[in-house]
Amino acid sequence: MSGFLPDIASWALRGRSEGDADGANNEEQQGQEPIRQLSEEEVRAKRMARLAALQNQAKDTAAAADDDKMDVDDAGGDKEPVSTLSASDKMDIDVVDTPVASASQPVASKPDPIVTAPVASKPPPPDVKPAATAVEGGEASKNVQKKRAREPPTPAEAARRLGRKKELLLRKTLNITLSSTSSTTTSSFPDAVPISVDDPSVTVQSISEILAARLAMAPKSPALQTTPPQKPGVISYLGWCHRRAGEELKELRMSQEKRKNKAGADVGIKELEDILEETRKQVVSYAASSLMMPDLFELGNDGALQLARCLSASAADPISSITFGLSGPSSSFYSCLCEELLSQDPDAFESVIADTVSHFSKALSKCDTVLDAGGGSTEEGIDGGGLVIISGLKELCTHKKAAGCLTRVPSFLLPAEGSEKSKEKVTPPAPTFPSGAGASAQQQRFFRMVQAMSAGRGGYLRRSGPALEKETLLGLVLRIGLPMENPSVSSSFQNAASRTMKDVKQSIDGMRRQLRIYQDKCNELVRALVTAGADARGQVMNWIIDALLVNIGADAMRPDKSKVSSSQTLLNLAVVLLKLCEPFVANEKKAALIDPGFVSFPEGHGGVFTTEGDNAVPRLSESPDPATKPYKPKNSFIPQCFFFTARALHLSVVSGSSYHMNILRQVNHTAWQLRQRNVNAQSDPNFNHILSMQYANEVSLLAPEMIADTLRFFDLTAGFILRIDDSQLPHMPEHFVDDMCDITTFVSRVEPKAMQGLGLGNIFKAVVKLLSPKYAHTVRNYNLRAKLGDVLYDVYLPPNVDGRSSVPSSVSCDPLTGGQPYLLSDASAQETLAPSLLLLYGEVEHTGYYQKMSHRAHIAALLKYLWESNEHRNAFRRITQKKESFIKFANGIMNETNSLIASVMEKLPEIRQVQVQMANPQQWATLSEEQRETITSRHEENEREVERALPLCNKTLQMLGYLNTDNDIRNLFLLEEMCPRLVNMLLHVLTKLVGSKGLELKVDNPENYNFRPKEMLRDLCAIFASFSSAHEFQVECAKSGYYNKDLMTKSVKTCRKLNLLTGESMELFETLVEKVEAAFRHVGDDDALVADAPEEFLDPLMFTFMKDPVLLPTSDTIIDRSTITQHLLNDPVDPFNRKPLTVDMVVPATELKEKMEKWLDEKRAAKGK
Repeated sequence: MSGFLPDIASWALRGRSEGDADGANNEEQQGQEPIRQLSEEEVRAKRMARLAALQNQAKDTAAAADDDKMDVDDAGGDKEPVSTLSASDKMDIDVVDTPVASASQPVASKPDPIVTAPVASKPPPPDVKPAATAVEGGEASKNVQKKRAREPPTPAEAARRLGRKKELLLRKTLNITLSSTSSTTTSSFPDAVPISVDDPSVTVQSISEILAARLAMAPKSPALQTTPPQKPGVISYLGWCHRRAGEELKELRMSQEKRKNKAGADVGIKELEDILEETRKQVVSYAASSLMMPDLFELGNDGALQLARCLSASAADPISSITFGLSGPSSSFYSCLCEELLSQDPDAFESVIADTVSHFSKALSKCDTVLDAGGGSTEEGIDGGGLVIISGLKELCTHKKAAGCLTRVPSFLLPAEGSEKSKEKVTPPAPTFPSGAGASAQQQRFFRMVQAMSAGRGGYLRRSGPALEKETLLGLVLRIGLPMENPSVSSSFQNAASRTMKDVKQSIDGMRRQLRIYQDKCNELVRALVTAGADARGQVMNWIIDALLVNIGADAMRPDKSKVSSSQTLLNLAVVLLKLCEPFVANEKKAALIDPGFVSFPEGHGGVFTTEGDNAVPRLSESPDPATKPYKPKNSFIPQCFFFTARALHLSVVSGSSYHMNILRQVNHTAWQLRQRNVNAQSDPNFNHILSMQYANEVSLLAPEMIADTLRFFDLTAGFILRIDDSQLPHMPEHFVDDMCDITTFVSRVEPKAMQGLGLGNIFKAVVKLLSPKYAHTVRNYNLRAKLGDVLYDVYLPPNVDGRSSVPSSVSCDPLTGGQPYLLSDASAQETLAPSLLLLYGEVEHTGYYQKMSHRAHIAALLKYLWESNEHRNAFRRITQKKESFIKFANGIMNETNSLIASVMEKLPEIRQVQVQMANPQQWATLSEEQRETITSRHEENEREVERALPLCNKTLQMLGYLNTDNDIRNLFLLEEMCPRLVNMLLHVLTKLVGSKGLELKVDNPENYNFRPKEMLRDLCAIFASFSSAHEFQVECAKSGYYNKDLMTKSVKTCRKLNLLTGESMELFETLVEKVEAAFRHVGDDDALVADAPEEFLDPLMFTFMKDPVLLPTSDTIIDRSTITQHLLNDPVDPFNRKPLTVDMVVPATELKEKMEKWLDEKRAAKGK
């Protein structure tokens, strides 16, 4: 064979010329001076210098090479039968059908000495009888074979056996058969490629020429059409050869080890080992050369794409992957290839990796969900879906230098902020429409109008959320998931209302499994990058910083899609970061390395936690003192992971939970509307669509593993808040605590089973700490403080308390105290929680009208639970020592109850009226559509109002009842500034329930509104009974404008009739009527006594005779102390000029009081006469 192939062989064989190669094994040259062996560097330099000439020569000899190729199916001559040995045949086979030339001799002309039948060389001795049967003959044959097996082979036999082993080895490792170019007969195997060379001898020196001949074939050559098919291209084939050579080398050495004590075991083994070692070296060398110079072989002109395909194939068959090494990853073909490229030309290595990554990027851009089957055809790109592609990327990163190259490709990061490129706008092409004869003139005008309207829309900046997921590698990776808006996802839940929950759950679980597998690969990829070295890790962190900065608006109620990434991208980012945090989430020693100074170190967080500008991240304290402690972490990576994960969760999971709650509200509201109209929800397309969106969103958002990881992370965050100094706490981002509350309450309400088995003790302790009076000034956001109370109610109030049973008891109980609830066992809670909740009850007034009702209902339930436990009784007693705080709390209760009762009693009759109206179809049909819509809208509003108000109303009455069973607390309610308010509130509620016939008021489904009039009356009368012995209470009842003897008498009869009160409580309530009547007579006498009192003795607001006049320094007005005290409880300003005023600012009007007492004494004396 002449021309290109021998030159390639010489080029691969350390740069020797053809003449040198031909004479290398010539015995006649043994006496000559040995030729100096070239070094590896000289070999590579010689190869590169000759490459250009070789490629030109290849073009001239391509036709001749095609003519010289072996005709596998030559029909012109008879063929001898051949044995088709499989690739798994042993290398020490001694018999084949067709003899082959050995490496040191021509083809043997005499038969193989080892045959299948005995051959006698001389007649048997006279005393030995010839074999009479076939059995005897067989035995004799075996004896002869055994005898010959024990005899050492002759040199000719050994050479012949070695030649056969070499040929078989060649078929196993390179999948080829050899023949001479001058031979007229060929032998072929259906699974091997026939190669014709000048000298078919297999030696270490000939491996390069043989490989060159195989690689130089045209892609469509008939010789490559084997059964089974050949590995396509160059990289896949050479990778297979490398693995097979390694396997054969390992097997050969193991076989040699077993036979080391046998005679003749080492014959030819060393040469076979050298051939296999050379094969491994040459396949790596040729693969590197093909990647560096794609036009070297026609089979390898798309080498980077071939490499990408081989790496992606690891998903289907990891063991056959080019990244799998028999002695570990470093022995794999891919690792050896990377090392070869690096040793030859580091720049070329960078280029090869960049080209390979570009093919992965193109394939990823064609995938939208994990359900997509493929990213492109095999002719155009990588065949396979997102999982296959990302598996290839992960395999590429098994070599650390390659992983580092990946992070240095130009598209890995977004353009720098403020650069010209970052301001460029990418505008998607406008939609095209048919024109000319294909559309009418009117249609063409319409199409032009649509094009004009869409012009400029849908564009995004080069540095933005959309650019992140469309133009950066990690963005392309993380955007793939199961977004609910994708038709392939939402279509899985068609006709959702008519499907069973079991069926829906099966669909959700199946999709979650696919998503989890993909996310696991994402985690492996990112972990491979961050462990590839400091530079690669820095690039990954820079990408994460970019992702968090460009998605600053993702937490908005309606994010701008032209500025932020998709929710799936952010969700996957959060999942990846959560996995990076795993090593220190469950390790307290590592968690202690989280340095709080990171948020005050702009060089570390890159502006993610800035406190300036439009993107400022609010802190827990409104204006914390500047941080003075320098940021010198013991470990910089752990703080980065922790704080970036917290920010990513805020932009993804937390925002997603808020959006999901809106979907749930929309589903419930739509279902209610359909019920009101007697429409079947299963057949309503709008309801089915909304419900399908809910299920589609739950696939990703409520994945159990992600929810568990998120809760563990927030428990770590809570532990971090408990650990840091008080001076550092105000600097922490406010959303840390806000997100912790939002996620725990969200999961407890929507997916409580996901909390099973999780330890969330740190969250409880952090909530108690932040609610305590000591930190009340640190956390000044009233909405955030209200959320802290909701966490206690939703998560840590034990099941079956207040009608709750969803959250597992393992969450609310402390395993370290034998399973006792945290609310009872925690020492800090026992000390501070009761007074904290009383303070919080008043603070939630600032959260909004409707929100405060829900918050206060939760606080009331918590207080009741704490009141009933002995562990908190001392804390409640200490509350009475803080008179001012308790009065403020009690005043809030009474104001709330008055307002709620008035609202409820006004709206319940309206609800009843509309229910009766709707129940009469004929009457309802007489109304116009507009009238029906107006009535329905008003009815819905009334129902929502009652549903919010009644639970709180019920609980406040219960709270007043159990609090006043304590003498010290009851005495506080009897104070002059409190008792009139308490009496007026109780009589007002009693009037609504009994006077307006509240017990007889009936509405459909009263339990839906929590309307229980009998229970309300029972709680109210129990409060009256507890105060019946107090003279102050009796007097204030008599003074109240709501008092009516008939009202009290009717209430007593109703209680007895319905058996609402029993025993001592009923007796006390009955005696109260007589006592109030007696007080009423005395009050009448006192009123008559002061009927003509001077105006200066009267309260300027209430126009009643003052008992304790005080001077307001802000307006120089004298007013009764009880009046101004009650006023300041609700409004801390002077009622006469609106200037700020507090109780401790008022001054006793001593002179006026003495004057009033003197006047009263004179009036009493005059009356006595």
